[in-house]
Amino acid sequence: MLIIFLGVLSQWIAWRLRLPAIVLMSIAGLLIGPIFGVISPEESFGDLFRPLVSLAVAIILFEGSLNLNFKEIRGFSKPVWRIVTFGALLAWAGGTLASHYVAGLSWAVSFVIGGLFIVTGPTVIMPLLRQAKLKARPAALLKWEGIIVDPFGALLALFAFQFVLFAEGDVTAAAFGLFFLAALFATVLGAAAGLGMGWMFERGQIPEFLKSPMVFGVVLLTFVISDIVMHETGLLAVTAMGMVMANMNITSINDMRHFKETMSILLISSVFMMLTASLSMEVLFEIFNWSIISFVLVMLFIVRPLSIWVSTIGTDLSWQEKALVGWIAPRGIVALTVSGYFASVLLDAGFEDAELLTALTFALVFSTVVAHGFSITWVGRKLGLASAEDPGIIIIGASRFTTAMAKALYDMDKNVLLVDDSWGRLQKARQIGIKTYVGNILSEHTEYEVDLTPYEKMIVASETDSFNALVVNNFVPEMGRINLFQTALHQGDPADFHSSLSGRILFTEDWNIHVLDEKEEQGYAIRSTKLTERFTYEEFNQRWSANTIPLFIETAQGNIEFFTSDKVLEPKQGDTIISFTGPERDSDRIQERLETKRIKKDSQTKE
Repeated sequence: MLIIFLGVLSQWIAWRLRLPAIVLMSIAGLLIGPIFGVISPEESFGDLFRPLVSLAVAIILFEGSLNLNFKEIRGFSKPVWRIVTFGALLAWAGGTLASHYVAGLSWAVSFVIGGLFIVTGPTVIMPLLRQAKLKARPAALLKWEGIIVDPFGALLALFAFQFVLFAEGDVTAAAFGLFFLAALFATVLGAAAGLGMGWMFERGQIPEFLKSPMVFGVVLLTFVISDIVMHETGLLAVTAMGMVMANMNITSINDMRHFKETMSILLISSVFMMLTASLSMEVLFEIFNWSIISFVLVMLFIVRPLSIWVSTIGTDLSWQEKALVGWIAPRGIVALTVSGYFASVLLDAGFEDAELLTALTFALVFSTVVAHGFSITWVGRKLGLASAEDPGIIIIGASRFTTAMAKALYDMDKNVLLVDDSWGRLQKARQIGIKTYVGNILSEHTEYEVDLTPYEKMIVASETDSFNALVVNNFVPEMGRINLFQTALHQGDPADFHSSLSGRILFTEDWNIHVLDEKEEQGYAIRSTKLTERFTYEEFNQRWSANTIPLFIETAQGNIEFFTSDKVLEPKQGDTIISFTGPERDSDRIQERLETKRIKKDSQTKE
């Protein structure tokens, strides 16, 4: 209970304070484990500790590989493959040299641990990417490297271990050759499991309510079968399974991906807490050894940047992208779990210096998690690879009203994007200078063409209620229902339309997009009113008439908050109210000004 609760609590606090979640989870695990001794997961779970962690890692890696659609790297696949192949081998060589000459490990142990330390993985990369809001290309590079290199690093360490035993004469050449057959078997098994699942999904062989549980079970089965054949090949099998399913264009893949993402967040939180809480104080004190500190610094500032820059020579990556990818390489759960396995087998094989592996691994994991977790957003913005703008607003559906509202936001220097599948309807917005995109927001093509990272809120205001609801439900997992707005329904009774199928209704339930467009045509205009000490919100309310509707407010801090049917806003002094006002208000204002002038003139005449 404590592990799960504190893991999720760390994620929530990180979201509220905009801090790296992985750092808070590490700190929480250290506090309840070695520092205060509240729990010891390894003792509590006993023999189940390692298997539970391994199965959790398998699910996390599968969920990550479900996002590896080859269409995402169309146009820059060359640097991706160079980084995960040649770059990984360079990192292996660099890690081996650093382990031997800096950390003082034997060549045999250095050879094994150098292969393992190339891993980054979805357990640490995904939380950082959610936090940093990087542009699509560098985010894709880091994601693909993390997911593909995760099993590759474990396999390299396993290959190095088998090679060391072969060189020592402990295994034969035939037994050493079985490693390659086992890796091939894992790949084929994973691909076959993915193809089988996809085939059954597309032909309706599995009902909707069983799809996620069935995949969940098959992932674990595939992992375990492969791991029984040869230890640490299970990660390769589940990665192959996820990549195959991601590229089969399965119609229900998104629903399943959302379920797996929820599972992986829960598992990442729990597993990271378990691993850090299981460390001992002796390991923590050992981390402050100068040889270990020097090793971490060499890995951070020499090995990683050098491997990325050399491996990407001749690609179209900019120096900014090389610098960012060369800096960001946090190690995570796979490094911690697999290093524990290799520490034990190397010690059993007679390599006494392997007892340093746990301290060395945790030092690298914690240092990279903290350094990269706190710096990724800042570095991304400095290099121009992350959104430096304030969180923006994307509006779906171009009409007279939405164009006017987009212009109001644009005039306030807000980051706004107007999307519609008609070039003509976007013409006026283009002339004004508003960012536009021609296309269907739900199409797969749009998913890879439009970078939604800079946009925090979405307004769906097309003329079709069902399309609006479809868009809202599609973006709930990414943006959250609280940030999704839609105009009021214009067909049927709103009470008959289930609230879970729609976004938050903008303004009131009487003002649908058709009514708003008609009002704009009749001369309604968007105007702003700043609240002051003398002109309060109460006074503004008193002057409201039937032909005025408040749209949103810009707070004194510059944030945008929309008026909705489910929330009553209370603007304060310094806030600016943006309202949709009829032409009658113009005549009222003119009359007020004329009356004020007349009164002033009369008073001057009397004097």
